[in-house]
Amino acid sequence: MLDTVLFDLDGTIVDTNELIIQSFLHTFEGVTQEPVTREHIIPNMGRPLVEQMKFFTGRDVVDDLVQKYRKYNVEHHDALVKEFPHVRETLQKLHEAGIKLGVVTSKVRLTTEMGLKLTGLFDYFGTIVTVDDVERPKPDPEGIIKALKQLGSTPDQAMMVGDSHYDVEAAHNAGIPSAAVAWSMKGVEYLKQYNPTYIINDIREILPIAGVEGISIETNG
Repeated sequence: MLDTVLFDLDGTIVDTNELIIQSFLHTFEGVTQEPVTREHIIPNMGRPLVEQMKFFTGRDVVDDLVQKYRKYNVEHHDALVKEFPHVRETLQKLHEAGIKLGVVTSKVRLTTEMGLKLTGLFDYFGTIVTVDDVERPKPDPEGIIKALKQLGSTPDQAMMVGDSHYDVEAAHNAGIPSAAVAWSMKGVEYLKQYNPTYIINDIREILPIAGVEGISIETNG
């Protein structure tokens, strides 16, 4: 029986995929020797922004690019962001059942809170741990451990839900089960490589895992 569910943000509960891709395309235009395409960006989604900037440009100092990215990202945020289907009703049912909820994301706090407030999800979460709050982002378990501590939870009753191997590996490293979401842009076959405890096709499938009345699911493997 679970009493705590932690969620990644981008690509998991909030659909920021197109915003992220467009922000990267804008940032790298005319900057890299070879054009950076959607196909380059998607496999790297989930990594901290600074890491991605360094990866794509080969530069050690990327402050100007981070600023350019964030300016575009904030300006276009509300037009391109929405929640994934059934997220709000699922969070509401979990919350009403007394399940403690948290967000653990590699995103900065400003745009994390923007996305949660825009989609009406902000108030469901008892803690929000962003990349600003940790020294070592996912796949390090620091963010998960911090969230559990803030919620008064223990690993034996918690689960992490996410769309990338950073989430699954962070869960493994924290000693908690993981649910990988099949709507990840990276695809189900990619997710299976990292052995998540569950692969869910619908966010509502979390409900029976947490002991809340809902639809049935199948365990990965």
